[in-house]
Amino acid sequence: MFMRLFYRQLSAMAGPRPVVISGPSGAGKSTLLKKLMKECENVFGFSVSHTTRNPRPGEEDGKDYHYVTREEMQAGIENGDFIESAEFSGNLYGTSKAAVQAVQAQNLICILDIDMQGVKHIKKTDLNPIYISIQPPTVAVLEKRLRDRKTESEESLERRLKAAAVDMEYSKEPGVFDAIIVNDKLEDAYMDLKHSLLEEINMVKKTKVSS
Repeated sequence: MFMRLFYRQLSAMAGPRPVVISGPSGAGKSTLLKKLMKECENVFGFSVSHTTRNPRPGEEDGKDYHYVTREEMQAGIENGDFIESAEFSGNLYGTSKAAVQAVQAQNLICILDIDMQGVKHIKKTDLNPIYISIQPPTVAVLEKRLRDRKTESEESLERRLKAAAVDMEYSKEPGVFDAIIVNDKLEDAYMDLKHSLLEEINMVKKTKVSS
């Protein structure tokens, strides 16, 4: 696996404390986040990442990702427009400062769905988010979920499973995450996620009521 990492210092931004959600592809992050945002309406905002990969069937530009050319993204990275970015499987991925600031400006908790390399680099910034790891029960369960998607080639699947094994080990390191949620049963995992963020959720709701 070839990966290049880029990093730019980020100053603390005004607004509710962001939340970094990390975990292997197929762990169920998207499902949990959609459920959370549906229940807690007008509390969370999703930070839309940039990528140079092509959209998958059903994905929308500006909603799932900002789909840009390699030249456009490299220019943004060099200009310091990104909190973090990485190259994975020949494509660039990254989170722009503007994407986070746009969410915080609306007095919303910004959710950043970021891989473990991005987590390591955000820890070098002043963003000060809540770090939550969503993990599958086992690699075998993860493999079944990925195969059921039918969106991955065998080569891509193998890369994702290897990356997942490293991700799962990294999540066990003390102090890396504020909460580790094993997504075995969806409802249980959801309640754990909501409980981990309850204090921030209540603060935003209180602010909106008083404003």
